Amino acid sequence: MAAVSEMASSGRQFGEGPLSRVSALLYTLIVVELLVLLASLPGLVPLALLDADASNIPVVALCALPFGPAVSAALYAIGRRSTDITDIAPARAFWRGYRMNAGGVLKLWIPWLVWMTIIGVNLAGFSAARVPSWWAVVLVLIALASSVWMANALVITSLFAFRARDIARLAVYFLFRTPVVALGTAALLALAIVVTAYVSVFAALALATVLAMALLSVGRRMTDQVRDRFTA
Repeated sequence: MAAVSEMASSGRQFGEGPLSRVSALLYTLIVVELLVLLASLPGLVPLALLDADASNIPVVALCALPFGPAVSAALYAIGRRSTDITDIAPARAFWRGYRMNAGGVLKLWIPWLVWMTIIGVNLAGFSAARVPSWWAVVLVLIALASSVWMANALVITSLFAFRARDIARLAVYFLFRTPVVALGTAALLALAIVVTAYVSVFAALALATVLAMALLSVGRRMTDQVRDRFTA
């Protein structure tokens, strides 16, 4: 009986060590990363064929349509990751998040892409427009603020069930309510932009799950306040 009790005790402890937890996290990140790439394929394939030309900015925005729901599903899968490492199903969580949130994400993602396309086209034709140079700085700041807003919206819509207009308002509210979160998110976006500019958009997508996990960590203060103040 003592031997059976000892075996049961060791069985309960199996997989509870730090190595097992790290392995479970790596497994989750790898699976979710592969699924992000799979869900993004409809945009990735034509994007790989495009020339790096300013005239292709609207087409790039069109290619980016699948990225929003894919990143949202990654945020859901990582954010809802079970603390029980014997119950790891990242693929199931990813596709559940994708089905639940794709429609709501696109209601915000599409207008943001249109807005960013307008800014991108204006910046690309800036030298020919003969406008004051400070206007370019204003456009860049607007684009950054809009991107931080979109990141907030992605996190909120991935983890909570709100209407799209309420998510848009909350994303604006937390730009000012949690400035530390906004600054951290801006830093992550800057990193993604640098990787995209100096390597490729595919390299940035290869880091999608790492950036998603960092975004969830940076935005924890925001999500805690959403949970405490705006959910029952």
